Amino acid sequence: MKTWSRVVLPALFGLVAAFAAQAADYRTQYAEQWPLTLSSAQSGAYRIVLEPAIYRRAGAADLGDLQVFNAAGQSLPSALLAPDQPLAQPPVQRELPWFALPPLAEAQRNDLQLLTERDTDGRVRRVEARVSGSAPANAQGGWLIDASVLGQQPLAALVLDWADSDQPLQAQVQLDASDDLQHWRSIANDIPLVDLQRAGKRLLQRRLQVEGSARYLRVLAQGDARLPTLRGVLAELPPAPATLPWEWLSLEPASQGKGEYTFKMDGRFPVSRADVASTDNSLVQWTLFSRDDESAEWQRRSAPWIAYQVQQGAEGQRQQSAAQPLGGVHRDRYWKLVASPAETATAPTLRLGYQPEVLVFLSQGAAPYALAVGSSTARRAEAPIGVLIEELRQRNDPSWQPTLARLEGSPEPLAGDAALKPQHDWKAWLLWALLGLGVLVVGGLAVSLLRQKPSPSA
Repeated sequence: MKTWSRVVLPALFGLVAAFAAQAADYRTQYAEQWPLTLSSAQSGAYRIVLEPAIYRRAGAADLGDLQVFNAAGQSLPSALLAPDQPLAQPPVQRELPWFALPPLAEAQRNDLQLLTERDTDGRVRRVEARVSGSAPANAQGGWLIDASVLGQQPLAALVLDWADSDQPLQAQVQLDASDDLQHWRSIANDIPLVDLQRAGKRLLQRRLQVEGSARYLRVLAQGDARLPTLRGVLAELPPAPATLPWEWLSLEPASQGKGEYTFKMDGRFPVSRADVASTDNSLVQWTLFSRDDESAEWQRRSAPWIAYQVQQGAEGQRQQSAAQPLGGVHRDRYWKLVASPAETATAPTLRLGYQPEVLVFLSQGAAPYALAVGSSTARRAEAPIGVLIEELRQRNDPSWQPTLARLEGSPEPLAGDAALKPQHDWKAWLLWALLGLGVLVVGGLAVSLLRQKPSPSA
């Protein structure tokens, strides 16, 4: 019994350790991996713009089988983001005219009369402020800001520029808005203005958040606050959306019936637009459907739309209808066009448009890093990367974005196509069987020891 246990138990635990090591090695779970080249080695976060080869190799409909690993084989926190989410555009700033307001007591602010001279388009040329009664000699004051030069553009914030001073500044102001210089609405109170210096460092807060549109704005001091000497006012406009290119896939019919054409896509592309092309002049009403499995029901992805294509002139200049938005992102493998009326349609080419998504990850552990792709069992745990990006932009720079990482060279084969095939979990069953066998062996040894008679004492 002892000899058998000395042989079986080490072999048993060796098998368990081997299965555990194999389960922990991601190379047995993914089809291939792409080495990554980093634009900067000193960045905490990186973004990978997904290339067509990644979409074609991925198996999961939600691209959950994409994961970044470090040199030690550890998975890194990552998340799949929309194409424009990691790309912050710098805010647009424009200088605004401003006018000084006299110092006012709290009770006099509603008595402030602004005699203004304006152009025909509403822009203020001159302001004369009058107050009922006499203005007290205190440190209160403020500014009138003319934002009518922005037209209908929304305003995100005001950025004040004041002259440097040896005196520390820590004041609170209120911000009001008006469209006619007579009726004012409050935007915010107790807004801090700060300019403090110590040991060669400077703490500066001069941004007033607006988030809306108004023709005129006024900033008034609160309490006995002393305002700085203003030099200029900048309007901060919301950044323009990132300009992202569209990629197009051209699919030829895999089968066709009477006015119906089916297509098969060879990847998990995030399709959100569709177009139809033909080799001749055409004018057809199309409806687009898709599904992810051949046995599933077709789902309509567009309303019926008129697609046309016309060749004109001796040079054959082509004019055609605009692409159709699909109202969302679809990664289905099977697509169908239905023509109305069916008799007028010729075999079309289906063009599906998408914008490449971005996988953002944190750098942890030693490089090199690699992007593993394609698995029927492994799934990425989405990290709250979007929250991290917004926090860093608020703390540092609104235009901050993760550093670019690119796919380098050719992919390195891992488990190959076997990683994409449905897996039977026989390893888990075998592991449990081995563990059960181990329990029986240990139990048998315990019973054997209990049955042994104690040797008589001398």
